[in-house]
Amino acid sequence: MPSLYLASASPRRRELLAQIAVPCVTQIASIDENPLPGEPAAAYVERLAREKARAGLAALQAPGDAVVLGADTAVVLDGRILGKPADFAECRAMLLALSGRSHQVMTAVALANGEREAARVVASEVSFRMLSQDEIEAYWASGEPCDKAGGYGIQGLAAVFVSRLEGSYSAVVGLPLCETAELLGEFGIACWQVPAQA
Repeated sequence: MPSLYLASASPRRRELLAQIAVPCVTQIASIDENPLPGEPAAAYVERLAREKARAGLAALQAPGDAVVLGADTAVVLDGRILGKPADFAECRAMLLALSGRSHQVMTAVALANGEREAARVVASEVSFRMLSQDEIEAYWASGEPCDKAGGYGIQGLAAVFVSRLEGSYSAVVGLPLCETAELLGEFGIACWQVPAQA
């Protein structure tokens, strides 16, 4: 079976792969993550996922039959991509904009080996209840929003903000497991791998 490399430093994506018993090795790939002018969110996340997978593959010393997984997630409100907040003011503005409203979370997963690549894009809709200024300040003080697209993590403390979710929970966390499992199967990598007995 081919070896899987994860072109991401995200501990959440590692945990999601572990959840479906797929071992991987981290192969961090640095790319330019700025959106292109006028680029739609779905095209943006797919482009970044593919570029991460390609960059991860290029970084391997001896790729052999290796498969590299790249993924990207964007929070989208009114067609605008919300990135990671640079400071409290930006985080507060994001969370106030999301408060009491629904937004989209777009996640792409891409796999690449020496012969081909494939990708899937998953869109989910997340609704927030109304948030208070005190809650937003307390959430920022927790440190959780700093490295999260849209300024929140659904798998953490911000779970209490979410009143409704339509779509894939794992995709909102950072990796759509159903679609990822399908892609892995196409590349000869099985889910639910049983560790070899010593």
